[in-house]
Amino acid sequence: MAKHVAVLMGGFSSERPVSLASGNACADALQAAGYAVTRLDVDRDVADALVKLKPDVAFNALHGPYGEDGTIQGILEYLAVPYTHSGVLASALAMHKELAKTVAKAAGVPVAEAKVCHRLDAASKHVLSPPYVVKPVAEGSSFGVLIVREDQAHPPQELTSDEWPYGDIVMVERFVAGRELTCAVMGDVALEVCEITTEGHVFYDYDSKYAPGGSRHVVPAEIPAKVARRIQEWSLAAHKAIGCRGVSRSDFRYDDRFGEGGEVIWLEVNTQPGMTETSLVPDIAAASGHSFPELLTWMVEDASCNR
Repeated sequence: MAKHVAVLMGGFSSERPVSLASGNACADALQAAGYAVTRLDVDRDVADALVKLKPDVAFNALHGPYGEDGTIQGILEYLAVPYTHSGVLASALAMHKELAKTVAKAAGVPVAEAKVCHRLDAASKHVLSPPYVVKPVAEGSSFGVLIVREDQAHPPQELTSDEWPYGDIVMVERFVAGRELTCAVMGDVALEVCEITTEGHVFYDYDSKYAPGGSRHVVPAEIPAKVARRIQEWSLAAHKAIGCRGVSRSDFRYDDRFGEGGEVIWLEVNTQPGMTETSLVPDIAAASGHSFPELLTWMVEDASCNR
């Protein structure tokens, strides 16, 4: 009898559209791989729905708060439903950019100088010398990210808006120039390094990530072998230090303007990487010898509680 997989998707974070796209792509591939699949658009009654469904595995395709921050993971632990991706602690830790950086730095991973403050403080004066980046401390998909240029006289005034939806606490981080690189970890193996080039975007923002043609993935990245090895080592170190399970993806900036050794800075780890047709992890996995159905099958068979 085929294993019954409930694909958790949608939810009620800002990233609901991405989660629906990821979830449906995964559900289609899992069905093609021979699993019995139920697509579950998650709402506040998710626990009741799971009790009725009695799935063998929950494939977590949720993104953002509630799906990526340890909340749904806690519900699945309580219900004793084996699930994919990281557990409660690692999910909560990785979602909090400041704490994740602290743990990664302690593990020897290079990070950029940053300060955490209230958004109104960040709007009233330059917390760091420009250039710098302002990020909500616990959001995904580049929501709410603001870049302050070197010649910008005032901090971003968007932070003062009563309609600012990303929370009051932000992280102000030194801007690191250079190339966008990312590396996926699958279990205890770092896969190929990928370079992301964007068309008409200052950085790898929401549209670059999810709009068709918004970005191009070069995998393996065309970088020196020693730089690629360091990125793989640091991706695995961050994955292990934060306690990630299953598949994660670490993002980096590589500034090689003054020599190929350059500066490599770790930005964050994603415990719920996107799984749409324009997403990075499926491309990285394919370049590492794992087809999309094979990747998802591995994730389902890796699922457990107590993650």
